[in-house]
Amino acid sequence: MTTINSQKRIAIIGGGPGGLTLALILQKHGIAATIYERGGVEGNAERGGSLDIHEDSGQFALKEAGLLEQFQAIARYEGEDFRLFDKSGKVYMDEVAEEDGGSGRPEIDRGDLCDLLLKDLNPETIRYGYKLTEAIPLTDGRHELHFDNGEKEIANLVIGADGAFSRIRPLLTDAKATYTGLTMVELHVDTNAHPDLAAFNARGKVFALDDRKGILAQLNGDGKIKVYLTFTAEQEWIDTCGIPFEQPVEAKNQLLTHFEDWDDMLKNYIRYADDTVLPRRIYMLPLGLRWERKPGVTLIGDAAHLMSPFAGEGVNLAMFDAATLALAIVEHEDMEQAIQTYEAKMYDYSSQSAQGSDDNLKLMFSDNAAANLKGLFDDLHAQFAEQ
Repeated sequence: MTTINSQKRIAIIGGGPGGLTLALILQKHGIAATIYERGGVEGNAERGGSLDIHEDSGQFALKEAGLLEQFQAIARYEGEDFRLFDKSGKVYMDEVAEEDGGSGRPEIDRGDLCDLLLKDLNPETIRYGYKLTEAIPLTDGRHELHFDNGEKEIANLVIGADGAFSRIRPLLTDAKATYTGLTMVELHVDTNAHPDLAAFNARGKVFALDDRKGILAQLNGDGKIKVYLTFTAEQEWIDTCGIPFEQPVEAKNQLLTHFEDWDDMLKNYIRYADDTVLPRRIYMLPLGLRWERKPGVTLIGDAAHLMSPFAGEGVNLAMFDAATLALAIVEHEDMEQAIQTYEAKMYDYSSQSAQGSDDNLKLMFSDNAAANLKGLFDDLHAQFAEQ
């Protein structure tokens, strides 16, 4: 039996919200862990935009970490505003959130969320500049970890919180992230410089869907709007489309041709964008992915159940995984029993979210997508009203 005590080393690969939440909840229960993060101290602030934190997952994890009240004090409930259009500018939805509560999914910028978690975490817990190159299983269930800075560590439990292309995942499964058929181009707009678009966007999200394309916009806490131009495209599109993404002015001009017959205000999301033009492909893991239990290793977050962003579950599930695993470790002296308990629960709830995300992807980039999405929201509101 592998018991959890002060001599057992827990290694968390990846210092995003999932890894930070896991380490912090373990710390609250007197269990030490070490996070190995490939990036620098400012890495989390630079990745991702505004996040909606769900009551039954992300907020649950923050409560277990002792941070729920602090989160509620800085969260943006007004960030739940939502506007839905088609390419002509026809309005299908225009929802205004209540500033003192909303629907239980308030917004926070990723950097602010990570700062909140880091503030309570023992600074010795996280090691920056540790990019994992290899994890070697040993005969006794431990793993030897090799990092690109030349360091080596031995861990009794290794937790892969290292995202879509996890280096820990191959220890458990041959499953690989595959392309969903969608490509995004990220742009940024400064609302202070463009008050007309700021008024149009309101305080939360704008979705404009048509022609199997989308202009998806989200106001962040710093006054910037993050814009995601989304296309159904072949996997090679970024390389073959001819758009010089490293030349912002020309790239925006060419991107405008892809939305040539769209409403002028919607095209302002492209015209007004600054010099940030970031193309990326959207990947997913197989729906309902499971693996054969192996000693001393498990996965959380995108490493375990990567899905498209169209259920808003990514960070929430990573944090919920972290809480579920941490509590299992606290409740079970036997480490393998703790992992087994966690994985059984995680397979169940994550597979439901992954299916919902895939369904939403197909709906949002189908024919008549704006009308179809409104219909989905109408059905959900009706179900909620009946409860």
